[in-house]
Amino acid sequence: MTPLKNLQILAIILPFFGGCAGLPANKTSLQKVPERFDASPPPVPEVATSLRSLFADSGLNGYLARALKANPDLKISATRLEESGFNTRTSRAALFPSLSANGGGFRSQSNSSGQGFDAGTFDAQRYSASLDVQWELDVWGRIRAGITAASQDHLAAEADYRSALQSISAQTAQAYFQLIGATRRVDLAQRRQASFEATLKRVDRRLDLGSGHYGDVSLAKTDVETAKARLAELTDLRNKASRLLGALTGGYPDRSQTAVSWPSLNRRVAAGIPSSLLRKRPDIDAAYQRIRAADARVKIAHASLFPSFSLTGSSGRQSSGLSDLANSDFNVWSVAGNLTAPLFNSGAGRAELGAANARAKTALAQYHATVITALREVEDALGSEGFLASRETALVNALAAAKNAESRVLRNYESGLVEILTLLDTQRRSFDTEEALISVQELRYQNRVTLALALGKAY
Repeated sequence: MTPLKNLQILAIILPFFGGCAGLPANKTSLQKVPERFDASPPPVPEVATSLRSLFADSGLNGYLARALKANPDLKISATRLEESGFNTRTSRAALFPSLSANGGGFRSQSNSSGQGFDAGTFDAQRYSASLDVQWELDVWGRIRAGITAASQDHLAAEADYRSALQSISAQTAQAYFQLIGATRRVDLAQRRQASFEATLKRVDRRLDLGSGHYGDVSLAKTDVETAKARLAELTDLRNKASRLLGALTGGYPDRSQTAVSWPSLNRRVAAGIPSSLLRKRPDIDAAYQRIRAADARVKIAHASLFPSFSLTGSSGRQSSGLSDLANSDFNVWSVAGNLTAPLFNSGAGRAELGAANARAKTALAQYHATVITALREVEDALGSEGFLASRETALVNALAAAKNAESRVLRNYESGLVEILTLLDTQRRSFDTEEALISVQELRYQNRVTLALALGKAY
């Protein structure tokens, strides 16, 4: 498939719209696209070719393979592509003569009674066999324009299928990372509950020794029960993430899917990603092909305003006896030319031409919107990458400080230097910070997937 020549939005499609009214006549109103996103300096960086090469994770690759093989939405897209191929073949058939075989026979009986005389009854019978040919002459190019429209629809369906491959791959990868994040949060919630239960035992021990208070026990129990509630909530979310991944891979949506460890994220998003990478996006290609299909349908509507010409021919045999059909003496043939011209239809033809032009303008606007959306998605993903990396670094530092503070406060509590509130608050901060870190890590992985999808590199 021929890629778009450049990414100056709409400029590449203007030559195809000579017959469409109301379209831009020059490039002064076209959206300009920078050579690189955020105008970063060269050199052009190396960009991963797919999610598999980006993460190189065997677990993820296994789920991607299952999704591409069994995802029902992908199968729907494949059948639509198959249908468009047959539609193209159907449109091409109209350019050639059609040949059909016909055969028939009848027998009748009549009499002359009631007509003033009686000559008895009359029997009549007739048999025929013929080959009939019909051919519409494509004088105005209407049929050829229909073939062009169907061909562009097929190219758009191919691009839609490639877009579905990209989308399903990205959804599967994001669901995989969502499951990893949910699993790690469940593990953290279990450790949180165990930690608060251990703290409750310490408080009970101090109470037994006479140095504690019943209020401290209640506070510790509050955190234990809150941790249990949080664990139940996160377990439910983890099971939902598993069901989502199971559904995307075409399997039964249950909680049996597993994903535990983050894959390597050593590859950095380099500066200077060229905007020409958007040529790989299949949704842009599909929108472009639909412009060309809409333009071809304008030509169809225009040609329909003129007379149509067709030729018909028939050759065969007719006889009153069935056995005579094998005798060449009973040959018959005919040739005819037909002209059909629209004389009056209350302006329906002109209205259809206007509607076809409007649909072409819609396709043009949709193409423009698709490219703008693509640019925004890339810029959003690139912008988020830096902020997410900064958040992750800050949370890593915060977690180290929180862990250090927790160990110090725990020793001080054992020594009787701090109250239970200080210990519980320090523990909550430590676990909350770790949970926030897991969430940011999940966002970073999903953002990498989003960037790959935005650049047309998800499959």
